[in-house]
Amino acid sequence: MASMEALARLMRELEDQLIVCMRCGMCQSVCPVFDQTGREADVARGKLALLSGLMEQMFDDPEGVYERLSRCLLCGSCSANCPSGVKVQEIFLKARAILSGYMGLPPAKRLILRGMLARPALFDRLTEWGARFQTIFTRPVNDIIGTSCARVMSPLLEGRHFRTLAKVPFHRQVPGMDRPAGKSGLKVALFTGCLIDKMFPNIAHSTLRVLDHLGVGLFLPENQGCCGIPALSSGDLDTFGKLLGHNLARFAESDFDVLVTACATCTSTIHEIWPTMAEERHREAAKRLAEKTMDINQFLVNKVGLKPPAGRAGSKHVVTYHDPCHLKKALKVFDEPRAVIQAAPGYQLKEMAQPDWCCGMGGSFNLQYYDISKGIGEKKAAQIMATGADTLATGCPACMIQISDMLSRAGAGIAVRHPIELLAEGLDEHST
Repeated sequence: MASMEALARLMRELEDQLIVCMRCGMCQSVCPVFDQTGREADVARGKLALLSGLMEQMFDDPEGVYERLSRCLLCGSCSANCPSGVKVQEIFLKARAILSGYMGLPPAKRLILRGMLARPALFDRLTEWGARFQTIFTRPVNDIIGTSCARVMSPLLEGRHFRTLAKVPFHRQVPGMDRPAGKSGLKVALFTGCLIDKMFPNIAHSTLRVLDHLGVGLFLPENQGCCGIPALSSGDLDTFGKLLGHNLARFAESDFDVLVTACATCTSTIHEIWPTMAEERHREAAKRLAEKTMDINQFLVNKVGLKPPAGRAGSKHVVTYHDPCHLKKALKVFDEPRAVIQAAPGYQLKEMAQPDWCCGMGGSFNLQYYDISKGIGEKKAAQIMATGADTLATGCPACMIQISDMLSRAGAGIAVRHPIELLAEGLDEHST
């Protein structure tokens, strides 16, 4: 359990941050959960008002406070549009940590987070076993998107169309690498991320192909762990601290110019959350690594100078782009992924109505509140289909899972890809 000293520090920080909120209600117009429910308790202003009396509420009704705080996607839409600059996501993470520290974790979450996620090697083995046997329990439903559904209905899956685990995770295909810089003069470290490693290894392979083509050196440490956001979102500071220490040690083994990721959530977590939520002993190292962290699209455009090729051939595919909340709203990265798409031969970009409206995934929110998550996702799917695009690109694997579910359930034949995959595909075609 997190130390009382750490919880007391979080409480002091929380009280200081809550003062900034003016209760103006600007967050209502941008909150995807409020858009679905219309409940004041579901919008940031209502939750912040609740937290103002957290010390008293924590003893009176801790479960009720935690449940209301859980009805949040942590998408950052409220923070990005707050005239007072309230750091809502950071406040909610601290509040969840305080409540979990007081109540303790539920047994199921304790098993998943501390029994598996906090042990990267064990987590890898368990997911590999899951990949071997998943075909017994699932059947394909949409070959273009690559989704499946459960053979037997279960309360957890609730008719979802989901992306299955990769047959072989990326860390088994490429255990590690340390390649010097080439013509670019740059060397990066690659943080793979759980979803890319275990569900979308082609994103990682595409990243390697593009970096190699551009002469960028690469350090890929073995035995990487989760970035820790699932644990932190549940208020589990212990697991977050273990994963942070584990990953900091992996990336301390080589010199590099930039840490890149192809996962919007991992990028945001490392850049924004690691330094603020780290224990004192890890804080300086986390801050140094955070300052070197960039999204892969951002790195290619701003550091390497990637540009659309001159005299490009006609476009075979129409692609529309979904802005992941953790890229645009947290890191202000939105032009760069579009530039990567425009540099990919054969693709014409067509914008949807609200490209930066949240898709409704929110990690465990999708599991706890699927009806709300589905309602938000269906709005996103309708906007995607209205463009007439045959491909949806986004820089977040979690968004890819959610949008794949929504498009597949709607019967759409729209491929769901990462911008780096489109760029690498063009390199492959050019080389043949």
